[in-house]
Formats: sequence, structure tokens, C-alpha cells
Amino acid sequence: MPIIDPRTGEALTAPLEQNAAPHDALTPPPAQGADAGADAPGQAGHKEAPREEVRREDVILDADASNIQQILEASMQVPFLLDCWAPGSEQCQTLMPVLEKLALEYRGAFVLARLDVEANPEIAAQLGVASVPDVKLVSQGGLVDGFQGALPEKALRDWLGRYFPAPEDAPASPEELAEAAFEAGDVATAREIYQTLVEQYPQHYAYQIGLARTLVAEGLGDDARSVLDNLPPEERDAAPARGVRASIEFGERALPQAEIDALGERDDSDAQFQRALRHLADASYEAGLESLLRLMQSDRAYGDDAARKTLLQVFDALGADHPLTVTYRRRLFAQLY
Repeated sequence: MPIIDPRTGEALTAPLEQNAAPHDALTPPPAQGADAGADAPGQAGHKEAPREEVRREDVILDADASNIQQILEASMQVPFLLDCWAPGSEQCQTLMPVLEKLALEYRGAFVLARLDVEANPEIAAQLGVASVPDVKLVSQGGLVDGFQGALPEKALRDWLGRYFPAPEDAPASPEELAEAAFEAGDVATAREIYQTLVEQYPQHYAYQIGLARTLVAEGLGDDARSVLDNLPPEERDAAPARGVRASIEFGERALPQAEIDALGERDDSDAQFQRALRHLADASYEAGLESLLRLMQSDRAYGDDAARKTLLQVFDALGADHPLTVTYRRRLFAQLY
């Protein structure tokens, strides 16, 4: 039985992508009457309610031939996130629990409808599903946006943030937890989180670069270099990976922290340079750049112009558009000319 477009009353003969709704379609029209939309699947999910009153069945449901028409009609009142998935897809198995978690967090701002495309091939064809996972944001009977593939949690939150206010008490994403642990010096925890993310999202190369950063911080430069060497060429040669590789190289050149501490109050050129290298090895780029610039001012000839050459290495590692590169390249130019 063909799906009926709730906006036209005609059979949906083209993929849903060709019946796209405007982005402002997320603002639902006022309900007509006290019972308007009361029987639509998932309709209870959009009502204002304390968090403890939101039930899983209010915001998560399975879509099939028996209710897909109701779902499209209910989207005239509340947005639906239609997750088109297949049981044999690892990406689908990775993505679905994250979508379910977010549906509960957002307390009915949208309803998550899960469509098994293998069990419902005709519906999938009418909706224009070519591969899975395929997630479609449907509102007022039309497509607002969508994506294919298993987006990581932070990317999903960013995507949802285009259309829905984030929950005030939303927990930190795994990426944010990893960065917080790294900044706090708990490198082992950060490494464990990144290792899990790498296993879940092997094609999301930022996680492999994050893992390499933690390995560098643990003094495992060879392991970090191996992670970077296994990246695709375009990722291996991009600024984030170059930055980590530079940290490895700076770490190999820098004195251990114990020897830096042993320098005490020394402030000669060699001590300044070694402290700068240690900062860079620890990814404290601003402190390292500041130390190198100060060394250039006091002893330009040190180490055959080592401070300037190292500044240029850091600029290359960070990338031309990095804020620190822009700021310190300008300061370097002013000092030279």
C-alpha cells in the first residue's frame, strides 16, 4: 500500500528527499481541538512534562507498514527522527543506542521511529533509502534534514542543535569527557575513552588522532607514530596529525621533566630553549611559543637561530589558520621587521 503524503493527500511517488519541508517546519501548528493528534503514535512525547514522567514508549517506537502513515501525519504536530536501519549493519548497531539515549534526553522534542529496512523494503524504497543507517528528520510531513552513516555522539548533538535547544542538564559526550580527562592530567582515562571511540567509529579519524595525543603524553611516542602512520594520506598530512607528530618530535628533543625541574632558576638561553621544547612536547603550545619568542628577543643567534626555526615548525604543525599561528606569526614578523 503506498504511503500518502499528508500535505497533498496523494500517494508518495518520489523519494521523501524530493518532498522536502523548509527548515522552519519544526515549529508545529497549533492543535485543532482538545483531542487533536491524540491517537498519533508517539504524540505523547511532545507534551511538556518533568523528566521523570517521560517514558521510553512515548519517545521511541518501531515503524512499519502498520503505522508509517500515522507517523507522517503525526509529524504535522511533532518532529520525528526516522532511523532507517538493518539488523546486519554494525554501523546501525553502533548508532541506534546513541539515538535512543538522545531521544530520552530531549524529552519529546522529537520522537525516534526505527524502521527495519530489511523487514520493510517497500516502505524503505518509497522513502528513498539507498543505504543504512539513513536518518531522516521529518516534520509537517516532509524532510527537513538527514544524514547517512553512524555519526558519533558529539556530532549527533551538534546536528540536533541546528533544530532543537539542547537539554539544560545534558551529560557530557564521550569526546568531552576524554578532553576533560586529558586537560586534568588523567591521561589513562582519556586514552581508554579514545580507544573505545576508535573501535566504535574506525572511520572517524579525529579519534585516532586523539588516541595518539594520549600516547604521546604517556611517553609512548613510537605507538603514537604507528597510529598516525596508519591514517589515510589526506588525514596523515593534515594539521591535526602534523601537530601530534610534532609533539612526538619535540618530545624526542626535549629533556625529561625531572631534568627541566633540575634547571631551577637558570634563565640562560639553553635553559629557556629546553623549557620551550618541554612545553611543546606537552602540547602547551602557547607557553612554548611565548618562550621561543622571548628567546629570540634576548639571543637571536642561539643554536643557529633555533628559536625562529622552531617557531616555524610549530606554525606548520598547528596549521596556518590556527589562532596561535595567526597571533605569533604576526608577533614574529613584527620582531623581525
